[in-house]
Amino acid sequence: MVDTADRTTRESEEASRAIFTLANVVSFVRLLMVPLYLFLLMNGQNLAATLVFATAAATDFLDGQIARRTHTVSKLGQLLDPAVDRVLMVTGVLGVFLVGRIPLWVIVVVIVRDAYLLIGGACLLSRHRIRIPVVYPGKFATTFLFIGFSGLLLNWPLVPGLGWCDASWLPGFNGAPVSWGIWFIYAGLVLSLGVTAYYSVCAARQLKEALARERLEGHGAA
Repeated sequence: MVDTADRTTRESEEASRAIFTLANVVSFVRLLMVPLYLFLLMNGQNLAATLVFATAAATDFLDGQIARRTHTVSKLGQLLDPAVDRVLMVTGVLGVFLVGRIPLWVIVVVIVRDAYLLIGGACLLSRHRIRIPVVYPGKFATTFLFIGFSGLLLNWPLVPGLGWCDASWLPGFNGAPVSWGIWFIYAGLVLSLGVTAYYSVCAARQLKEALARERLEGHGAA
């Protein structure tokens, strides 16, 4: 098995310092769609806002695929690609919250989870050269959430609630009509929390190995 630190170092060496690669341009364009999406949404342009958000979300895989297939992986791209995904995720849930189509607890869960992954991942990488690889269930969770946000933005068609409770903070489970997108939101949240637990376990295991390795290196230097 390849050592985690060696693998991370090799990946870093293979990444170039190029800025204006095609993959990075795609990431920049996706990032520019964020303020446009918010502007349209706040001005009541539901359909236009949905189209902009859906386009930015649907091209999630493009920048990474282009970089790998054209052998133009860059250090900027390694930071920019996941950062744009996080910005899009946070602004997506913030937008639907501001127009009153999603309860507060959903935005809290999404933002706290993303902050946890972003800060935790940055600390592991900078202090111990540990990078936790993205797993496909995490991509599926992001896709479910993006689809759900798009449905809530469009706000059509509405479907009947299940009527299982009277809690206003559980749209879909109460009796009020709701956008079909809420069910993708719930599926994405459950899957994303499961993936977060998996990342945490992997990080804890690799951190333990890294600390043990650092102690051995320290004793060897002494």
